[in-house]
Amino acid sequence: MERNKTLHDIKYRRAIFQNNFTQEPVTREDILTLLEAADAAPTHKRTQPWRFIVFREKGLLRLGQELSRIYREITPSEKYSTKTEENMGSKATMSQSAIAIVVNYSGDVPEWEELAATACAVQNMWIAAQSIGLGGYWASPGLIQHIGPFLELEPNQTCLGFFYLGHPSADEREPVRSPLTEKVRWEE
Repeated sequence: MERNKTLHDIKYRRAIFQNNFTQEPVTREDILTLLEAADAAPTHKRTQPWRFIVFREKGLLRLGQELSRIYREITPSEKYSTKTEENMGSKATMSQSAIAIVVNYSGDVPEWEELAATACAVQNMWIAAQSIGLGGYWASPGLIQHIGPFLELEPNQTCLGFFYLGHPSADEREPVRSPLTEKVRWEE
């Protein structure tokens, strides 16, 4: 066991997909805990560019229908697959919650900084999920570039994907990482 719970949760955070979710509901309180963690992310000039749209219950059904509709509408006939269309919709409905990840470009700092801050917010959310026994993953299918009208995004906003959330059915596993020594160079 790690000597520090936070470091343990960071180390063991991993992507957990819908087929590994139980049917146990994710409470509104748990989602608020994740969103509070996300809201604590660092941000240059305090722009706080992250925005989240939470889908639960009937909202998940609407999201799934919209993802299927977009896939059907934008996919050329030679690449279209009924199975893929069904999978697009079922990803949402197999989750207990889906959170749309939106970046709100302020114009006050470079766009990459707003993206980085939003990614930090998602990482905080992911670690918080690990800490309270939830699992999930950040999906960014190509069709998200067409989801703006459904999400009612403003012109300065972009959807970066969805964080699908549920209770994991499997136990924690050891993380797989290459040695840190391969990624760090010391200049002393």
